Amino acid sequence: MILNARLQTEQSTVDSQPILLIHGLFGSLDNLGVLARGLKDDRPLIQVDVRNHGMSPRSEEMNYAVMAQDMFDTLDAHGIDRVSVIGHSMGGKIAMTMSALAPERIEQLVMIDIAPVDYQTRRHDEIFAAIRAVTESGVKLRSAAANVMRNVINEEGVIQFILKSFQDGEWRFNVPVLWDNYATISGWKDIPAWPHPALFIRGGDSAYLDNQYRDALLKQFPAAHAHVISGAGHWVHAEKPDAVLRSVRRFFAL
Repeated sequence: MILNARLQTEQSTVDSQPILLIHGLFGSLDNLGVLARGLKDDRPLIQVDVRNHGMSPRSEEMNYAVMAQDMFDTLDAHGIDRVSVIGHSMGGKIAMTMSALAPERIEQLVMIDIAPVDYQTRRHDEIFAAIRAVTESGVKLRSAAANVMRNVINEEGVIQFILKSFQDGEWRFNVPVLWDNYATISGWKDIPAWPHPALFIRGGDSAYLDNQYRDALLKQFPAAHAHVISGAGHWVHAEKPDAVLRSVRRFFAL
């Protein structure tokens, strides 16, 4: 599947290694825009809408093998052979799966607040409930949708993040498919060890990269480096963009 993508090359050295940025669940290619803006002068960039998100095609199939293959199909369509990858949450799991699917095409990996584990918990049921409430209300404006969501969700930042994908009364992600495949999205199947350096960035207030996942992480990424950014939660790149950019630039030696 060839995904909706945005390329930025005009301010970069054309022959340098491109960076692929992959968003998380309920997101779109704009979600890592703050990182793209900070990196566009150093490397060519490609941002994508994951399948069933944004302007990319829809499919009933939603697992990490097909989502990783989507990335390679999209890179092929743009004539890109080898990339470094930055992925947040679900996007991080897609990035990790890419390293198993075609390791020779991956230069460097950065995973933002995600571990290669099956979390075995439903962290987003409240968000699904809020999304359904908006749909059932029939509202068209984001301001009205926000009021509906506030009856379900207390975190204003989460509401505003989700509403970035609400356009003219419609969601830009495929709600039924995401719901039906949620166990797969939050789950994980171990992959062969990636022997090259990989950076895992954790929000200090987030449980997604808790120390209990250390052994599973090192088994699959034995050369991993970790960087904890204090005072940030799961959306660490949105809460502390400068700190995340410093960590990424250091890792990529930019």
